[in-house]
Amino acid sequence: MTTVVKTETARPVTPLGILVEQLETIVKMAETTEIPSELAEAIKQAYQLGAGIDPYIEENTTQESTALAALAEKTRQEPWHLRFSNSETVRQLEQEMLSGHIEGQTLKMFVYMTGAKRILEIGMFTGYSALAMAEALPEDGRMVACEVDQYVADFARACFEKSPAGSKISVEVAPALETMKKLADAGETFDLVFIDADKKEYIEYLKMLLDTSLLTANGFICVDNTLLQGQPYLPEEKRTPNGEAIAEFNRFVTEDPRVEQVLLPLRDGLTIIRRK
Repeated sequence: MTTVVKTETARPVTPLGILVEQLETIVKMAETTEIPSELAEAIKQAYQLGAGIDPYIEENTTQESTALAALAEKTRQEPWHLRFSNSETVRQLEQEMLSGHIEGQTLKMFVYMTGAKRILEIGMFTGYSALAMAEALPEDGRMVACEVDQYVADFARACFEKSPAGSKISVEVAPALETMKKLADAGETFDLVFIDADKKEYIEYLKMLLDTSLLTANGFICVDNTLLQGQPYLPEEKRTPNGEAIAEFNRFVTEDPRVEQVLLPLRDGLTIIRRK
């Protein structure tokens, strides 16, 4: 008998997505509760303002390439819970880890803007952000992507092979800090670094980038999930260990006199850092 694996619906994982979901619940409650009409209308308008942002941004952003769209769809269709229960992945993965269209296009534009030729990605998952950035690299550009999970590394490589830009990406399967040390010892340098791996190691990633020659003098660091579902600015009792790790990382960056940074409310938070 053939087992049919049902594709799971993505859950909201960004501050805006979670807020919109809660506003939708409030709207439904307001429809069945005796409240002033002005309040009901205000609640409805708040929901419409929030719910319309992401679709409008998607509509007015350059569409992703065919290769990126295929990679995203393959990631959505993959039964990640089954892969973990069968010990095919080293940790529980989920489709929500995909960077996605808007963040991918943002990173791609950033590669164009900076003229980066060498990129280091710390934490790859299925390779959406890696491929998006690789599409913006010049012909002689190179990307090294760090990934700890062999299954997703192979998953990403298979997707890269279907894109002309895929040949620019080299995947290193090992704990990120080990790969970074190996690259630093080899004298490798990078114009742009994208961090999207173990949240509890974010500070260590940044320290290694700033304490070695991995980052070029005029290089930039982009860090994902720096708003992590709103947890860093919610009361401490609302934070998960990852949420606390991100709050600590944000404090560390803010207090580090060696850098300047901006935290953008893009998706789940994107911080751009440069050495002074």
